[in-house]
Amino acid sequence: MRSRRRKGRRNRDGLWICGIAVLAAGAVFTARTEILDLVTTEIAFVLDPKQEGGEKESDQDIAERVESTDGGKETLTDGGVDLAETDEAGADPDQKNTDAGTEASGSGNSDPEAIELPSSYDIREHRTVSVSDQGDLGTCWAFAALKAVETSMPESMAVPLSADHMSIHNSFGISQNSGGDYSMAMAYLLAWQGPVSEEDDPYGDSTSPDDLAPVCHVQEIRILPERNYDAVKRAVYLYGGVQTSLYLPSENRVSDEDVCYKGSEEPNHDAVIIGWDDNYPKEKFASNPESDGAFLCVNSWGENFGDGGFFHVSYEDSWIAESGISSCGIGPADNFDRNYQSDLCGWTGQMGFGEPEAWMANAYTAESDETLEAVGFYATAPDTEYEVYVFDGDSFREHVENNVKFQTDSGKVLASGTLLDTGFYTVNLAKSQELDAGEMFVVAVRIRTPGTTQPVAVEYAGGGRTGNIDIGDGEGYISFDGSLWERTETSKRCNVCLKAYSRKIGK
Repeated sequence: MRSRRRKGRRNRDGLWICGIAVLAAGAVFTARTEILDLVTTEIAFVLDPKQEGGEKESDQDIAERVESTDGGKETLTDGGVDLAETDEAGADPDQKNTDAGTEASGSGNSDPEAIELPSSYDIREHRTVSVSDQGDLGTCWAFAALKAVETSMPESMAVPLSADHMSIHNSFGISQNSGGDYSMAMAYLLAWQGPVSEEDDPYGDSTSPDDLAPVCHVQEIRILPERNYDAVKRAVYLYGGVQTSLYLPSENRVSDEDVCYKGSEEPNHDAVIIGWDDNYPKEKFASNPESDGAFLCVNSWGENFGDGGFFHVSYEDSWIAESGISSCGIGPADNFDRNYQSDLCGWTGQMGFGEPEAWMANAYTAESDETLEAVGFYATAPDTEYEVYVFDGDSFREHVENNVKFQTDSGKVLASGTLLDTGFYTVNLAKSQELDAGEMFVVAVRIRTPGTTQPVAVEYAGGGRTGNIDIGDGEGYISFDGSLWERTETSKRCNVCLKAYSRKIGK
């Protein structure tokens, strides 16, 4: 879920959704809130390039750094993202996402605003959309996230997905009745912890098998710009359902009324936008909006709510499309064999050197004879430029341990481009890299994000739901210029959000 953002800034305050507070990520490195206790603990890391490779900071050092960098500034604390403009202008909505998940979308030069959107659209005219019932548990966030995925999958791949599995088998360690938010769903999906089929893990029995494999791989997730209705419509038209947050009184679970909430109550529920009608009559709403127009949504309160589980939300609703999450890059479960990662809880903070540019790297050890095919990382703000490198792990580690400059060779750039908007992307390497079993390798990205000073997404072990984050499972690095590198787990107590995807040789 998301929160109200102040005009002119990409910022969000703590909110409640399905009984849990959430924050979003953005311009500085911040830890997520102490959600269950509603205690905001924001930690901003702005590294000094002159101190790179130095000694580990003490708690007092970090506290002083927080005070000096965060005083009076609005900060973001969760995985906030904006919709990257698609390069699929004119795409047939019946042919979307047939080969998603291995390219960085949004880096093309075509103008997505050139897409001619109809005045009304309904996904149900192109595919089946089922209605779920979450019962009394605080799992709307999981149902909404998975319904967005279901309606974005190529129909040949689509199956009902298990909210039971997402709400139990995520890495945050909270109960099904504690609520959740979209950043938890993003982390679960991008870590390939799921999604699994509803048939393999039915909802409502409070148990979930441990050995289920995902039915697909989600490789790209975007969050649409705030209240940008055209962006929402393009995402629905090109990809599928868009998860959004609303304020819905819980006593209205059997209401057949359409929704136009005009008030200051914070969002408390997630649903999925699956269409729109610019001419939907304003007279159908009890709160008397001034103009026609509404989004079509599917809920998770069963078929007794709305019109068989579907309902319209006026364009003038206080919260509709204030945030929206689009799982727009979905690949088959065999697109890659391995997902090397150390950020199972995903983007919980940001780090940098007080400049728009920084380098990030993760070291991994090949589990078998493989070919390295792609990397996955977050663009933490719009117009992010990137270059992807792969280094020999032993040589890299030796330079770091001896505090010797590591010479990056521009000839080793294996991918580069510009990501128009914030989000998580999977980027194919221009040339596959062969890896021997047991070989250590390093994936590195030079990233430049205009308008920010902390461009590197990291996983930070804070309190509340992030208290289970394992910092010991990664070997991440950050650098000011790619020459001297600092180990993030030991000096900053965080993991770098940078994944590597490979295929087994001879499979």
